[in-house]
Amino acid sequence: MTHKTKVAVLISGRGSNMEALVRAAQDPACPFEIALVLSNKPEAGGLITAAAAGVEALAVDQKPYGKDREAHERAIDAALRERGIQVVALAGYMRILTPFLVNAWEGRMLNIHPSLLPAYPGLDTHGRALSAGEVEAGCTVHLVTAGVDEGPILGQARVPILPGDTDHMLSDRVLEQEHQLYPATLAAFVRGL
Repeated sequence: MTHKTKVAVLISGRGSNMEALVRAAQDPACPFEIALVLSNKPEAGGLITAAAAGVEALAVDQKPYGKDREAHERAIDAALRERGIQVVALAGYMRILTPFLVNAWEGRMLNIHPSLLPAYPGLDTHGRALSAGEVEAGCTVHLVTAGVDEGPILGQARVPILPGDTDHMLSDRVLEQEHQLYPATLAAFVRGL
């Protein structure tokens, strides 16, 4: 059995990108295993999905920490280190990280974003792309740095914007690409470690 890189996926909701990573990790040739799925919200649907797939699912609820985001992240960091996690993949983790967690996992934390960065960082990416009259959209996997959605780009997938597209239609097509791009980019990344 060859050694597989232990990856934790951080989610806040249903975790469809997490599901794509878990599916990819089931391939014996995949160089990573999803060793943990962690959410800041105990009610996140993705926790149930992860547990059903045989992956440890853990909630580190942000509520008891109030406004002390770093204390919350220290609890997350401790959970990651206890499990020997080597790489962190953010997948719909809807919380801006403090310098503590970003620095603790520098060079080993990836995120997927639903735009062709550096265009449209932050939220409402599809609506903003449509309003601007863009002809294509897409998704980006990047390393996490202190600036929101500013880290080095590891991979991108492009999606044409079609006449009559709505936010929802475009989002669905981009998400299909995310589910292919993230596992492939993560695999390439861990092979290079």
